[in-house]
Parts: sequence; C-alpha cells; structure tokens
Amino acid sequence: MSRGHFGFLVVVTLLGSITGGALSGWWLAASAVKAQKINGVNAEEFLLLDTSGKTRAGLGLDKNGEVGLVLTSRDGNRKLALSPDDRFAVKLSDQNGRTLWSSP
Repeated sequence: MSRGHFGFLVVVTLLGSITGGALSGWWLAASAVKAQKINGVNAEEFLLLDTSGKTRAGLGLDKNGEVGLVLTSRDGNRKLALSPDDRFAVKLSDQNGRTLWSSP
C-alpha cells in the first residue's frame, strides 16, 4: 500500500467516524430529553425508607387518584395521614386502622 492510499484511507475513516457519531447522537438521544421538565421530577409515588428498608413516609396517589401524605411511627403502631380528598384532612390511626384522632 502506498503512502497516498494510506493517507486517503485515514482521512475517509476519520470523516466517516465523525459523521457516524454525529448522526447516531442526533438520532438516538433526541427523544429522551423530552420526558421531563428541566427543573422537575415526575413520579406517582415518593417513599422514605429507614435503614432496614421499612417505609416510614410516603407521598403519592392511591388507586382512586387521590393524593395523600402518610407518616408512620418508628415502631409501626401509629400512622398520620394527610389528604385533602379524604373526609378527614388529618387522621391519626393505630396499627389496626382504628382512628385515634382526626380533624376536618
């Protein structure tokens, strides 16, 4: 192979690599950016877990589409629930679901 052929092969390889990289970046990455707002996070549920993996707090939507915030005591005996869609906006209940205190 002569020096001219080798130089031509290097130039063609370089141009092909640049063109292929630019086209694949444009083709593959364009739709993934549109999924979320720039300063936002989208989710149906946020959970706060303790070190053992037990859920201690949750913010999310239930199966009826109602929003709520639930906080659970360390021992799991009490639960504080906040929901504008529920009959009681604030409710404190025990482990069995019995309402200990509520407020409209």
